[in-house]
Amino acid sequence: MNKLKIYVKDDLGGLNWLLRSYSSVYMVYDAKVAEHITKIKKHVKSSLPLEISEAAKTMDTVLKIDRWLLQEGADRKSIVLAVGGGTTSDLAGFAASIYRRGIAYANVPTTLLAQVDASIGGKTGANLDSYKNMLGVIRQPEFTYICPKTLETLPRRDFISGAAEMLKTFIIEDEVRYEQAVVAIRNQDSEKIGELIEAAAEIKAKIVRKDETEQGLRRVLNLGHTYGHAIEWLQLSHAVSKPLTHGEAVAIGIVQAAKLSEEKGYAKAGLAAKIANDFQSCGLPTVLPCAEEDLEEAIKKDKKSEGGKIHFVMIRKIGKVKVVKI
Repeated sequence: MNKLKIYVKDDLGGLNWLLRSYSSVYMVYDAKVAEHITKIKKHVKSSLPLEISEAAKTMDTVLKIDRWLLQEGADRKSIVLAVGGGTTSDLAGFAASIYRRGIAYANVPTTLLAQVDASIGGKTGANLDSYKNMLGVIRQPEFTYICPKTLETLPRRDFISGAAEMLKTFIIEDEVRYEQAVVAIRNQDSEKIGELIEAAAEIKAKIVRKDETEQGLRRVLNLGHTYGHAIEWLQLSHAVSKPLTHGEAVAIGIVQAAKLSEEKGYAKAGLAAKIANDFQSCGLPTVLPCAEEDLEEAIKKDKKSEGGKIHFVMIRKIGKVKVVKI
């Protein structure tokens, strides 16, 4: 595995130093973050804005990127720079990974969700018929460049959505930082949140370094995602007009995981209520938007299933989890 290179900087201008060694840089970016790209255009040969949404996370978009790369003359020594949230890095990274059998890519995450989770670890991909991330590869980026200041223009709902993934990371491994994160998110303490972004990114990177292809340890990062992805599938397949964001769906999934952990005897009573109260205080939803049986089809087809069983992440307590087959 390539060494995971993660840079946390106060300014996007530092990217120019990293990009100067590449002969040609092709930037794929979310059109909503156009204001952030002015500082990093110096070494960019060509750029492609995309209207990013969960509905656009398809092979059609991946092929659009690859056709653009071909038209613009990108060769095997080129690099694709993905600027935006997790969907942007998933799509651009996947496109780069299959173009000419694989060219380099790097991530510049501009959402909290991407900074603490989606842009780290090399997972790339697209949805298939509304089923989350069924297509994709694991291919590490050349680097991930995190600038917490880009969050200053992030809509509040998108920020809170990313907060769910930060809280998830600390539920997995760091009880102290979990409590700090709840307070910082609730109080909108940007300085403390900047420190916690770096800590969460390093936790994920550490886990990925030990298990890049998700054969064991890395499965813990799926906490909340079995239910979360099923909720997203239901909303996409039913064309819900105002769907939950990925982070909101994962937050509900984490609460469901805590409830199941109590029912199965992995956690003491009260864990789910505490997590639900903490999440609600941060502005996150905690209740299923549908009947649980409505999610059964998607859960059975979850990409983490093997032999009819799912590797499900149970919570023993905040800071300690366990993967079991159910």
